[in-house]
Amino acid sequence: MRAVRAGLARLVLLLCLVLSQAEAGWAATFTVNPVQVFLSSRTRSAILTLRNTSGETLRFQLDVFAWDQNERGEMRLQPTRDIVFFPALLTLAPGEERNVRVGSTTPAGAVEKTYRLFIEEMRPPAGAVLPAGHVRVLTKVGIPIFIDPVQSKAAVQVDAVTLRSGQLSFEVRNTGTIHLVVQGVRLTGYDRGGQQVLEGALDGWYVLPGGVRRYDLPLPPADCPKVRSLGIEVSTNRATVSERLEAAAGSCAP
Repeated sequence: MRAVRAGLARLVLLLCLVLSQAEAGWAATFTVNPVQVFLSSRTRSAILTLRNTSGETLRFQLDVFAWDQNERGEMRLQPTRDIVFFPALLTLAPGEERNVRVGSTTPAGAVEKTYRLFIEEMRPPAGAVLPAGHVRVLTKVGIPIFIDPVQSKAAVQVDAVTLRSGQLSFEVRNTGTIHLVVQGVRLTGYDRGGQQVLEGALDGWYVLPGGVRRYDLPLPPADCPKVRSLGIEVSTNRATVSERLEAAAGSCAP
């Protein structure tokens, strides 16, 4: 999963798919601003702006889902009526921009409520001609929507750290009432004398309130037997937390 940085003001969506040396993928370009929507009991609606920066007419359809995660942090979506938006279908001429109004029909709860508004590019009208040797790649983007809880509390911890059969496992757990963005995970292994013998970095993503992001990764076979302790540092948009594991004898044995 990719690292996500809060506060982005603009998102440019451009996808290219290379099919072969003779064929190239081609996708129209558009922008969405902002890339996150924050609602609350006082701010019940917001405006998204879509802009067509390509040289052709684009068509879009929109849909919204309640957003949850499984124990590995993977997205789970369910239909919802908590969020309303207009329009659901729109067409943008080259250079044109349109506003989409997004609103909430649900009150604030004890924890932050989370949703995804998907903006999906539709197929061009019949008869549209692409440049020679190209195929059309349609773009779909999900905009996160957050409804603030009654009380906001940020809390994160590293849990369930184990090293067995050369595989390191741990969880990043969100015990607060608002979402976290894991911006990076740094791993450091030390030998018996405290010298660094292993270093690595992992990407992160959102961890929703009450959610868990689990990591499972094998340590390099040549380095694992040297490791006597492991440091795990998790940087989020709210705080940085760390945990240390003392490796038991035989932790790297298959």
